[in-house]
Amino acid sequence: MINVEIIKNSGENALSVIRRFTRKVQGSGIIPRVRSLRSSTRVQSEYKVKQRALKLMKRREDMNELIKLGKAPARSERGGKRK
Repeated sequence: MINVEIIKNSGENALSVIRRFTRKVQGSGIIPRVRSLRSSTRVQSEYKVKQRALKLMKRREDMNELIKLGKAPARSERGGKRK
């Protein structure tokens, strides 16, 4: 990672130092890189993906069984008209 360093010149006020630092940071491209790293996610292993899919399939089978037995309300279609 690139470090941006600014040294205060003699006779320079704090506001101009901050302004110079801000320009240097924007020019180096640190902020877009950090933002992209912050929102990136790790790739799950094949095993975890498979386990999640199997769990979802089991849950759907259980819910369909409960609907057939009348113990759970039937699912309504998504995006249908409201009454």
